[in-house]
Amino acid sequence: MIKNYFIIAWRNLVKNKVYSFINILGLAAGMAVVILIGLWIWDEITFDKYHASHDRVAQVMTTYTDDHGKKSTGEATAMPLAPELRSKFGGDFKNVSMTSWNFGHIIAVGEKKISANGMWAEQPFPSMLSLKMEKGNINALDDPSSILINASTAVALFGNTDAIGKTVKIDNKLDFKVAGVFEDLPRNTTLREAKLFIPWKKYLETEEWLKNAQTQWNNHSFQTFVELAPNADVEKVTAKIKDASMKHKNAATEGVEELVLQPMNNWHLYSEFKDGVAAGGRIQFVWLFAIIGIFVLLLACINFMNLSTARSEKRAKEVGIRKAVGSLRQQLVGQFLSESILVALCAFVLSIILVLLMMPLFNRMADKEMSLPWSTGVFWFIAIAFTVITGLIAGSYPAFFLSRFEPIKVLKGTFRVGRFASLPRKVLVVIQFTFSIALIIGTIIVFKQIEFARNRPVGYNREGLLTISMTTPDLYGHYDAIRQDLLGTGVVTNMAESSSPTTGVWANQIGFNWQGKDPATLPSFGTIAVTEDFGKTIGWKLKEGRDFSRDFSDSLSIIINESAAKLINMKGGVLNKIVQQDDANYTVVGIIQDMVMESPYTPIKPTIFFYSRNWVNVITVKIKPGAPLQTALGKIETVFKKYNPGAPFDFKFTDQEYAEKFSDEQRIGNLATFFTVLAIFISCLGLFGLAAFVAEQRTKEIGVRKVLGASVFNLWQMLSKDFAWLVVISCFIAVPLAWYYLSGWLEQYEYKTDISWWVFVLACAGAMLVTIITVSFQSIRAALSNPVKSLRTE
Repeated sequence: MIKNYFIIAWRNLVKNKVYSFINILGLAAGMAVVILIGLWIWDEITFDKYHASHDRVAQVMTTYTDDHGKKSTGEATAMPLAPELRSKFGGDFKNVSMTSWNFGHIIAVGEKKISANGMWAEQPFPSMLSLKMEKGNINALDDPSSILINASTAVALFGNTDAIGKTVKIDNKLDFKVAGVFEDLPRNTTLREAKLFIPWKKYLETEEWLKNAQTQWNNHSFQTFVELAPNADVEKVTAKIKDASMKHKNAATEGVEELVLQPMNNWHLYSEFKDGVAAGGRIQFVWLFAIIGIFVLLLACINFMNLSTARSEKRAKEVGIRKAVGSLRQQLVGQFLSESILVALCAFVLSIILVLLMMPLFNRMADKEMSLPWSTGVFWFIAIAFTVITGLIAGSYPAFFLSRFEPIKVLKGTFRVGRFASLPRKVLVVIQFTFSIALIIGTIIVFKQIEFARNRPVGYNREGLLTISMTTPDLYGHYDAIRQDLLGTGVVTNMAESSSPTTGVWANQIGFNWQGKDPATLPSFGTIAVTEDFGKTIGWKLKEGRDFSRDFSDSLSIIINESAAKLINMKGGVLNKIVQQDDANYTVVGIIQDMVMESPYTPIKPTIFFYSRNWVNVITVKIKPGAPLQTALGKIETVFKKYNPGAPFDFKFTDQEYAEKFSDEQRIGNLATFFTVLAIFISCLGLFGLAAFVAEQRTKEIGVRKVLGASVFNLWQMLSKDFAWLVVISCFIAVPLAWYYLSGWLEQYEYKTDISWWVFVLACAGAMLVTIITVSFQSIRAALSNPVKSLRTE
């Protein structure tokens, strides 16, 4: 029986080549979108699942409460926290580990030197991450002379030679022996850039400030990770430890903070906090693209339904004869469903081809490394189930619609589909274009928001700036000499050093006082140490006062931004006034225009710039305008090799670093554009088929009208206006829906664009234009046909 169904179904597909091709192509495009989105969602929701203990590992986060009751949550913790958790809450944790940030390091073997990100970490950390060891001991960090490196780093340094036991030099100052080589972390892990794990015990010996930090509860310069005990609950443990820091701090003078555990399973999808609670993040994009995938597939299914029901009159006689010779309705339903499943099977094969063709482009847009899991049985089970379900959804309405025709009326020729028979098709077309127009509007708003933030005045000149991290001790103490050599190249206009790059504020402090300050408040300021040439190098804009200068002794001078000046708000102005911190009295010698150093979507942080040549770790170089880039980089590299021969010349362009701040929104915008184009293509494919059917259905009418003098324009207008009206209705539905949801999306940004009226006009006009172009091909073709042939039909 089933075999006969599919044989008849295949014959019908071959018989109606045009409509079959449109159905298969439309469904294939929809299924390809769903497969791509499905792979993307799977990659997102399996983030960090590589680690065997992903459901037990968590990061300790710190929630700060400012003077206005606003809470902000960050990853930085104090060093004494780890021993506190072990001693006071040991029953709740299997492991506790303190680590540094995932910074860049220089790792060298003889004359071979490479850059690699790595973390100083206490011994339990590699085990907590369940690193997959290719060679060596995962517990090697117990030995302060040992190091763990990943497989790609081992190959880069030693080739095919066994790395175990070999000696490497880190940052030109410390020697370690390789005690373990672990498998590279996959791309969909949060710590994927970590290629080295260096013993924490050795870290504490490298700098004097680290020894002091072991007892400083206000020095939040580290990360703390925990692995929960087998029976511990993350929420209950969070409630227990939330005040662990405050037991060692004075809320009146040191501020209020609470600890919260962020489970590894939430690191990627729930990275945004509101009032100290994980409130969202990339999970919103997972839901967004899941909805888009469902709707795009529905668009393809709607095409199938529309074309099948539109051709109902042509198949009415077939249904009538089958019923007259004894076919039951369920048999007819089975026949039509088998046709739709066969179409879905053909579409699935084509969709796989489309996915393979689009995958490289999609991976680049999504910043992923996805591929089809051919060897996974689950994939094939889901694929077959997905295809059958798609076929059943696409064929359900036509099957039950066509199978209910009465054979007597059909065979007598008295059957008519009725004046409202086309209503369901029109409703489905409206749904298609409502979704497509909403997608167009959403895509435009995403890019509008990106451009709005990108064009925000940054307060300094990014062009020609590059930054070099001072990862080795060789660069310290040579400021004037390096600067003079760089200026002597003729391709550099200035150079400076700082404790943060222009694209970030790496330190925040409280405890500042000034005349008239409310003693009940503890405002937080971003703090950056700079050399005297920093402002001239980056081109910051002075609003009042002067810049740092060699002509003055500026060790107790500070420059503040406009936001800091407003926060301090001293009577008579802030310039030349005293700001105290601990036992030091600093004089405000200058006020600069606010600079966008962190997120371009948030308000500027009040920031204080100190003069210092000691508390610095970033070099900023300004390349002379017009200098050939490769020539300039070559000369700059020569200078750095002179002072830092043991390290590769690694640099970053400031404008590229700033552009990275838009990467998530840019990526989402590109993906939305990709899906919008496919949604419009599928919708237009359905319109093309319907227009062809309508033109075919009205062949005789067109011939009569042409004989009576109707022009090609009149006929085109007659055949196109119905479709145009459907798009107009879609616009009236899509516009308020898009406005409502996009307004909510923009609310997450404090610095955001507005939703301009022209966005809606452009989207609706674009949809109308595409519709007219799609329908016009069939309309004009029908209008230009020979009326003699038209009247001879039937």
